[in-house]
Amino acid sequence: MIGILLITHGSYGEALVQNACHVLNKRPVQLNQLGVAAQDDPLDLLPLARQMLQLVDNGKGVLVLTDIFGASPANLALKLLEPGRIEGIAGVNLPMLLRALTYRDKGMETLLTRATSGGRDGVINMQEY
Repeated sequence: MIGILLITHGSYGEALVQNACHVLNKRPVQLNQLGVAAQDDPLDLLPLARQMLQLVDNGKGVLVLTDIFGASPANLALKLLEPGRIEGIAGVNLPMLLRALTYRDKGMETLLTRATSGGRDGVINMQEY
């Protein structure tokens, strides 16, 4: 099973994890999060991020989800990526996380496709329905 590590601003990642647990009615395994505070230097967090990555990796790889591409959490996540083994997606939201949790047994390529589409498809103008 592919592990999932969220690296986000503040407590956003923890809130996503808590809400995923609520929806799924359980705490998914191999799921962790690292919150980056405004006063944190992302380079100082790199050893901790690598440690957290190892905690969720059972040898099948890890998907790193982050919130805003180009911001400190995403820049930290970029330093962890290893194509094919440690992949990353920016723009994480709850539909994306739920989709990632659902498809992480299907291989990294499928997981990347499904998680990205889950995040995008979760954005809906409710007036159109």
